[in-house]
Amino acid sequence: MDFQELSDFQFELPEDQIAKNPASSRDQSKLLVLDRSNGEKLEEKSFDCILKYLVSGDVLVVNNTKVSKRRVYLLSSSGRRHEALFLGQDRNANWKALVRNSRKLKIGEILRDEKTGSISFILCGKEKENVLLSAPSEFTEETFDRIGQTPIPPYFKRESTEEDDIRYQTVYARGLGSVAAPTAGLHFTPELIKRCKDSGIQFLELELKVGYGTFQPLTEENFQSKSLHEESYFLPEQTASKLNQARAQNRRIISVGTTTLRVLETAYDPSLKMFRAGEGKSTLFLQPEDRIESSDGLITNFHLPQSSLLLLVCAFAKKEWVLSAYKYAISNHFRFFSYGDAMLILKTIQHPT
Repeated sequence: MDFQELSDFQFELPEDQIAKNPASSRDQSKLLVLDRSNGEKLEEKSFDCILKYLVSGDVLVVNNTKVSKRRVYLLSSSGRRHEALFLGQDRNANWKALVRNSRKLKIGEILRDEKTGSISFILCGKEKENVLLSAPSEFTEETFDRIGQTPIPPYFKRESTEEDDIRYQTVYARGLGSVAAPTAGLHFTPELIKRCKDSGIQFLELELKVGYGTFQPLTEENFQSKSLHEESYFLPEQTASKLNQARAQNRRIISVGTTTLRVLETAYDPSLKMFRAGEGKSTLFLQPEDRIESSDGLITNFHLPQSSLLLLVCAFAKKEWVLSAYKYAISNHFRFFSYGDAMLILKTIQHPT
C-alpha cells in the first residue's frame, strides 16, 4: 500500500457524533452487524442483541488489561504546573512520559505530584518528544491510583471524572498498565457475559497493554517498515490451548476489539494453524491487503479516520464494505470512537429468527 493512499481512509464526522460520554448503560450502545462474506449491513437497536448472531461453541476472546491513572499533574520547584502522561518504563526503570511544556524543564529538575505532594521525580533525560523521569523506589503501578487521573482520550476535550474511572474500564479488567481502554469490551456487562456463557459461548482472556500510540497519526515510516508502536502482550497457556481446541473443532473465534486481534494475529502460526502461548511485544501493522487467519469475527468500535485501527478493520473485512458501513453509521447517527457504538463483523452470521 502506498502511503499517499492513506487519504482513502479519511471521512468527515459531525462533532456531535463523537461520543464524549458513555451511554446510559454499557450494553445499550447501538450495534451494526456487517456480514464479512457479502458486505450486508444489519442494524440492531442495542449491543445486547449481539446474542442473535452468536451460537453455542463460539469463542469470544477479550483483552483484560486495566487502564492506569497515568495522567499526573506535576509541579516544578517554581510552582509551574505540567500535565504528564506516563507511558512506561525503560530498561533502566526510568519512566517515559509526555509532558506539556517540557521545553521549559531542565535536566536534573525535581518535580512533585500536585495531588499529594509526596512523590518526587527527577528529570533525568529527554528522548524525542518524551522526557525521562526517575521515580523513588517505592513508586509502583498502584501509586498512580493515589496521584493520577484516568487518561481519557484527547478528543473528549474535557477532564476525567469519577464516572470515567468506572466506565473507561471493562468489567473484566485486571492487569494495570494501559494508557487507553480496549474499547470494544466496554459494551459488555456482567449480565450479558452470563447470558453468553449460559448460551454455550466461551470467554477467554489475554492481555495487551494498550499504549498511547493508538492515538498517534500514522507516518510514512510506519508504512515502509510495516510496523507500529510496540505493545506488550501475554497469551496464557490455558487460552492458547482452548483456542487451538476451538480451531481444531472448526468453532468460530471472535476477537473482542482490535487490541485482542493484534495479539491473536501475532501469536498465530498459519503454517501450523495454531496459537503459541507466551509473552512478547507486538509491532504488527495490519493493512487492507493483509490476510487475517487467527479470527473469524471481530467486535469493534468506530475508529478515528486515517488510523491504524481503521486500517486493521479494513484488513479484517473488505475495505469497501467497511468504509460503506462507516458511511451508513454516520448517516444513521451512530456514535463514534471510544465511548461510541459498536460493529460486529462475522465471517458467517446467524440471521435473527
